[in-house]
Amino acid sequence: QLQASGGGLVQAGGSLRLSCAASGRALSNYLMGWFRQAPGKEREFVASISGSGGSTYYADSVKGRFTISRDNAKNTVYLQMNSLKPEDTAVYYCAARDYTGTYYYTMTSAYDYWGQGTLVTVSS
Repeated sequence: QLQASGGGLVQAGGSLRLSCAASGRALSNYLMGWFRQAPGKEREFVASISGSGGSTYYADSVKGRFTISRDNAKNTVYLQMNSLKPEDTAVYYCAARDYTGTYYYTMTSAYDYWGQGTLVTVSS
């Protein structure tokens, strides 16, 4: 089970850190991803991190502003979001793929488990 948290309301230019805590499985065995879904839009890839944390990949829209990281000892993955923009407003989801390699996956269908989502609202 994946539990996402940390969302909230923030002004443009501000920062938030999302967390995704796992129970019942060791996250080190999984590729972890963050996705987001804005109202009326499809769910889109944001970032991913390999099981060891050594490989990360970002969508162009967040590159340089967001940082994905993980603490396998705490079984938690994070998404640090800086310089937030109104267009970052969405429900953010964490997801896990049963995969220990270093390749990245951006399609929602590639992920096996999903958290419930946490809402991020960026005001202008």
